Amino acid sequence: MAQGSIPPTELFWSLLDKGDRKFSRIREFPYFGRTRSDAVFQKAFKIYTQLWKLQQEHRQKLVEVGLKRWEIGEIASRIAQLYYCQYQRTSDSGNLLEAYVFYEAILTREYFRDSVAAAAGAAPDPPLANKQLRFFARFLIVCLVLGRRDMVSRLAHHLRTTVDECRKSFQEIEYKEWKHVVQEIINFLKLDTSFMNMRPLRYSFVYDTHPDSLPVASCNYRKGLVLRNAILSSYCHNEVKFAELTINTFRMLQCLEWEPCGSFSLNISADSSYNGMGSNRVNLQQDIRDPSLPSNPQKVTLYRPTISYFLVVLATICEELPPDGILLIYLSASGKFGENHPMLLSSVCSDDAENQRRNSTDADMVSPLDSLINDQLYTSSQIKEGDNDKQEAFLWLGSSGIKGSFNAGSNSFYPCDLIPFTRKPLFLIVDSNNSHAFKIIHGEEKGETMVMLLSPTSQAPTIAASSEFPGNQNISQFTLFLTAPVQAFCILLGVSGMNMEKETYNDAEKLFSLSLNEWENALLASDELHPIWIEVLGDPFLRRFLLRFIFCRSILAVYKPTFHRDEFLPTCLPNLPDCVNPEAALSESVVLTLANFFGVGHHFVFSEG
Repeated sequence: MAQGSIPPTELFWSLLDKGDRKFSRIREFPYFGRTRSDAVFQKAFKIYTQLWKLQQEHRQKLVEVGLKRWEIGEIASRIAQLYYCQYQRTSDSGNLLEAYVFYEAILTREYFRDSVAAAAGAAPDPPLANKQLRFFARFLIVCLVLGRRDMVSRLAHHLRTTVDECRKSFQEIEYKEWKHVVQEIINFLKLDTSFMNMRPLRYSFVYDTHPDSLPVASCNYRKGLVLRNAILSSYCHNEVKFAELTINTFRMLQCLEWEPCGSFSLNISADSSYNGMGSNRVNLQQDIRDPSLPSNPQKVTLYRPTISYFLVVLATICEELPPDGILLIYLSASGKFGENHPMLLSSVCSDDAENQRRNSTDADMVSPLDSLINDQLYTSSQIKEGDNDKQEAFLWLGSSGIKGSFNAGSNSFYPCDLIPFTRKPLFLIVDSNNSHAFKIIHGEEKGETMVMLLSPTSQAPTIAASSEFPGNQNISQFTLFLTAPVQAFCILLGVSGMNMEKETYNDAEKLFSLSLNEWENALLASDELHPIWIEVLGDPFLRRFLLRFIFCRSILAVYKPTFHRDEFLPTCLPNLPDCVNPEAALSESVVLTLANFFGVGHHFVFSEG
């Protein structure tokens, strides 16, 4: 029977059942590799689009036969999840904004609000409250990635008040789980402050050089490599996170996206009449993308992956990397068993809260889609530090302890694990107290020279000028310098950003940009520059990481508490020319200029003259 001859109400319920099955299948497919079933995604999206249109055209009839308001919200939420899923697969910001629009419609129309309970002053119905809380959490993720800080604050407030309202109706374990989710977003926002967002982390033409204006080396052997893919992985004890998005991977994710430019504005009106369909629909994908910009690099974000899963992702992406592509690998993890990562804020999440999350029967309840990562967690006593000395250096991709006779090697990521993949161009960033262990694979590559940016093995002490930076000694300092260098400088030196004027900050960014240009020109003019660095300087995203690394190294080298102490200095391979070394006149001049601008020059040791 043709769809046109089926009554609208019967067609609706039939499509709803099909949509549920298709949506469940979507969760079985990974967000990387060509083997994913795009056909299944397209079918699911088509079904939910039809459902949305049917409920708009036949709302009254459907309500009469039992359609609930929350079921309309569920359809809109599924469409938003599909858009976000497609963003994860493609890194296309247009899909991210489409997800935002549907989530905003749900919020504005209060599809998941228990109106009956609210009118009677009673606690919300637990199943409906859970749907609303999951919606808040998923919408929060989209807003964080999209950079809608105004909506993030609003949703965090809704999440907190709704959980408090449900205290009497929820079971104790369920209430504690959601309280932990609330605490996660509070802790996340303590680090993602207004000062941290005085400029976008994304590549912005307001602060960054237009790709067409990037200087290039005058050589004939440049291949023209471009950053095509990135793997962002984090596995640290008590790291600041929301759902499966840690503060470190979040900042790296943002740095690998283009900031919308031109006339586009993200300030979408909360009372927008957009309904997701029809002729009045704004073409948001055109608005969010400047046609002159290339596509965002495709990114895979892994939260606490097993070693085998990480290697599967790496192998798949390497296999499909285009001939002109570079793959960026970001690893943030501890290098020793059972120890807190020294680069991470460990005070804001208690061990009790972490254990509650691990023991939860619904641990993935706040993920935009159910996690595909097999997260194996163990709890027991610490391994003796002496046992580590007998083993090869590695990163520890496991929980804070191991249990019984479990083979610790299965959670140990060794530098040599990367060697088989060096047949393709790799750009490696390691943020760990054991990052320097990766030096041993330099020169052992099987094809292409691997670029490595390695964090210091010890955290530089900060100068706490006020209570504005509580616990900042545990923030991932190296990642902060790579993603928000001016803010990292201010935090290190105790420069208050709370009351900093926008004009003052912009002047500091201009000074910083001029400094990066000087380093870049010095590199390109050098005869000692390794060919792989020439490739890196040709890609706008990788260029920023390299120049910010030079800035970080130059700061820490002449900073009094860390003055030329190796454990506080980041390293890179291959080595860079002497003209950009920390002791070079150019580097000291850059540090001196920025230090004098903020009035903190007395915290550095400069060469005479």
